Amino acid sequence: MKVVINHKEVELPADVDNVAALLNSQGISENGHAVAVNNRVVPRKDWASFRIEDGMKITVIKAVCGG
Repeated sequence: MKVVINHKEVELPADVDNVAALLNSQGISENGHAVAVNNRVVPRKDWASFRIEDGMKITVIKAVCGG
């Protein structure tokens, strides 16, 4: 299935069907990140159950410290 992650089209393996699996497949740590799918934030507690479907637009944001 094809999705768009941070404005880049990505082909996902067939077994990647939820947000947690998507992050893992892309080598992205779950810590310190927020995820939005089709411009709606997905709460971390829902990552394992939120289904990824073909054509979805996913934004992954990394929190940074600063001042």
